[in-house]
Amino acid sequence: MKKFTSGICMFLLFGIAAFAQNGNTIYATMDAADAVSFKALYPEGITILASNEKQAAVLLSEEVTHSIHDNVKTHGPGYIFRASEALAMQALSREPRRNPQIDYSITEDVFVNECLDLVDGQNIEDDILELEAYGTRYHTRAEAEQAVLDQQSKWDAMILAAGRTDVSTRIFYHVNTPMPSVILTFEGANSPDEFVIIGGHIDSTAWPSNNNAPGADDNASGIASLNEMVRVLLEKNFVPNRSIEVMAFAAEEIGLVGSAEIAQEYANNGVDVAAYVQFDMTGYNGSSSDIYITTDWYNSNTLNTYLTQLMDHYNSNNTNPAHNFTYGFTECGYGCSDHASWADNGYDAAFPFEAAFGDDNPNIHSSGDVYSFFGDPDHSVKFAKLGLEFLIEAAKPQTLSVNDFSENAIRVFVKNKTLNYRLNNTVSNVNEVSVFNVAGQRIISEKVNTENGSLQLSQFAQGFYIVQFTLENGHAFTKKFILN
Repeated sequence: MKKFTSGICMFLLFGIAAFAQNGNTIYATMDAADAVSFKALYPEGITILASNEKQAAVLLSEEVTHSIHDNVKTHGPGYIFRASEALAMQALSREPRRNPQIDYSITEDVFVNECLDLVDGQNIEDDILELEAYGTRYHTRAEAEQAVLDQQSKWDAMILAAGRTDVSTRIFYHVNTPMPSVILTFEGANSPDEFVIIGGHIDSTAWPSNNNAPGADDNASGIASLNEMVRVLLEKNFVPNRSIEVMAFAAEEIGLVGSAEIAQEYANNGVDVAAYVQFDMTGYNGSSSDIYITTDWYNSNTLNTYLTQLMDHYNSNNTNPAHNFTYGFTECGYGCSDHASWADNGYDAAFPFEAAFGDDNPNIHSSGDVYSFFGDPDHSVKFAKLGLEFLIEAAKPQTLSVNDFSENAIRVFVKNKTLNYRLNNTVSNVNEVSVFNVAGQRIISEKVNTENGSLQLSQFAQGFYIVQFTLENGHAFTKKFILN
């Protein structure tokens, strides 16, 4: 639903008095109909350069950008920053780039439910309060950069504690903001060049001063949900088939600057991003349903459908009532969060949100956006669970997950550096046996056709390994073992 009509009234009440042209302008794109309305209201503050049926390329004064962002009650800036007039114009004619279709299947019930059981709301609460304590994470402030560097340190400590060498972090420095972003990568074991990505912005804003923008819900809550997903996957020693990336973006609040530069670089380099899901505001429960899938025109219907299928499967009739929750649908408007940057570059993108628009947290972009306003982590826990379902099913652990998916389907024991196996109660033989080290590297593979067999591993050092058995019927089982 559109929020612009009520926004015009707000402009008239407290926006116009603050408006004055001072020569500071940016290029951007925004909703075409909104551009016309803003032009009528602020004839000197906006220039419409070109438009099509959906978007307009515009030149905005700094004051108008603040008014769009802070006086019209939508989520996100309501426009997408463009670094030049040429790039703004180019965005109107960009042809959607279709990626190879991901297999949106649901196959990992046992492992997913084990991960859901591990989600801990206390961790989410602690992380929200930690980010809130920075005060203001506006993109030009030192606190913003420090929050990003500390976020990287948090992830690095989690990776070190898990003993993983296939998981890493990196800082992404930007052109159009001094604030960096940080990216965590789980390297895919078999398809490392295919990426499943989740993210959320770590900056915050408040109008007019930006001197007190704690940003507990917008968006410490989303970052905290992401952190809990990472923690659980590391605790379960999850090794994905496709690569997974988790991103904490800079400067979302000034036009999706951080995510736009990253998504553009990925597109320019031909990076295969199978799907992107945004986690921005997960804390405040303002509507009758728990999670709301945004359905704006630039979102992927296929990916949205997949998210609802995951919730139907895992969160509607789960035997553990704590994992059950409901969902609905809403619209958030043009460029309302970082998923729009990925959609803008031709990738499938989706944005599950905390409430129906109009029922979301009324205190965002103000000093009142504090944790005590919503008071518990229960709502954010649901988003962490949905994120885990998405990552596990979209990236697929079946090839290399160290979790024992079927305790009774196959028996494994090691003696004299020989791996021995026996299938139990199956009509299908083993077709292939592969062994991987804990970094996810395949070190040996043999084609076989038998119910029982052995694999000589004397050439390998002592330690933990993962064996995958692929059956003739296409099913795969994995086991973790110690080579003595």
